[in-house]
Amino acid sequence: MAEKSDLTQSKSVQDFLKTVYSLQQATERVSTNALAEALAVAAPSITDMAQRLVAADLIDYERYKGVRLTDTGEALALKMIRRHRLIELYLVNELAYELQDVHDEAEHLEHAVSDRFIEAIANRLGHPNIDPHGDPIPAPDGTIVRRDLHPLTEWPLHTAASVSRIKADDPVMLQHILERGFKLQAHVELLSRDPFDGPLMAMVDGRMRVVGHQVAACILVESEG
Repeated sequence: MAEKSDLTQSKSVQDFLKTVYSLQQATERVSTNALAEALAVAAPSITDMAQRLVAADLIDYERYKGVRLTDTGEALALKMIRRHRLIELYLVNELAYELQDVHDEAEHLEHAVSDRFIEAIANRLGHPNIDPHGDPIPAPDGTIVRRDLHPLTEWPLHTAASVSRIKADDPVMLQHILERGFKLQAHVELLSRDPFDGPLMAMVDGRMRVVGHQVAACILVESEG
């Protein structure tokens, strides 16, 4: 059996823990089927990995009940999320990458660079707590800034807001959102919302925009006040 230190350096283990953390935000325990779908692997492979990570004290796994990160597993997941989001911000701010191009690049780089390199990026960027998508960047100790964000689909009509997060890793979806003016800090006023998951009409930085319900659900806003 591989030592725990060896396991934590594995890309597949790091991606597994990140995915558990992400799915765990919506449920107490994450099913193996949900993990298999998110990671695009067969369910038996998820079970095998889970059993390995239980032995390394990185997850808690119960058959038929799914998995949950241990404190050690959560710390490693947050470390990888910090790496990914700092790299994304560096690519946008320092290397002029387009936002829709940074996710896949960061996925490769986050596993390859050293801790020293990541902290040099953080220092260069002024120790930010928000990445270019508006996602929170965990601090070195794992703490995360919490904000009161709401999907545009649920925001009240005729109430000023600003775009604070875009929940879309798919580059085509992300480009679609950006082309309609929904960049971070854009000023938004929702004018109408068609029923039955119909399109929404909004003023975005003074321009009229129409977006579908699925797109609007990926745009998170908060009060400008």
